[in-house]
Amino acid sequence: MAGNNHGHTPAAWTGVTIAFIGFCVAAAFIVLANPIGFWAGMVVVVLGGVVGAAMRAAGLGQAPKRQPQAQPQAQTQQ
Repeated sequence: MAGNNHGHTPAAWTGVTIAFIGFCVAAAFIVLANPIGFWAGMVVVVLGGVVGAAMRAAGLGQAPKRQPQAQPQAQTQQ
């Protein structure tokens, strides 16, 4: 797992951090029985995903892996 650099990018860290904060806010408002605060926290969770995707589109995420193209084999003439 350590060799593939999975999720070690600014886009991933920022998106997950924002979503985690939103989750904590939503959880606190569930305990306080406040549905408006809960939904505000859920909006922050979704915002974390949007920010992460925008940062990846801006080039701060991990580049997609490209599959190697199969080389056509040369035919031998007999």
